[in-house]
Amino acid sequence: MDCNRIEICGQIADITPLRYTPAGVAVLNFRLNHASWQMHGGIKRNVECEIQALALDEVAKTAAKLKVGVPVRLTGFLARKSKENTQLVLHVNNVESE
Repeated sequence: MDCNRIEICGQIADITPLRYTPAGVAVLNFRLNHASWQMHGGIKRNVECEIQALALDEVAKTAAKLKVGVPVRLTGFLARKSKENTQLVLHVNNVESE
């Protein structure tokens, strides 16, 4: 199965300065705070989480203009943080400020 698509809304919790790889690709790391009400097992549940996110290239340049506290909608996919670290990171393909 190839399905791995995430869409989530929240507020920018923290954002690092834009950096570049040796190949010249823009990279941005940031965190998203999410809070919502979701139905689960027929019960309305308050959901809160903090998500690590990574943006590259033009998406990174766009996201670098955002400030802490700004509401956004992110779409992308989940992947391991690194080969050795199994923590999940949202790799952002699109960012929209609300």
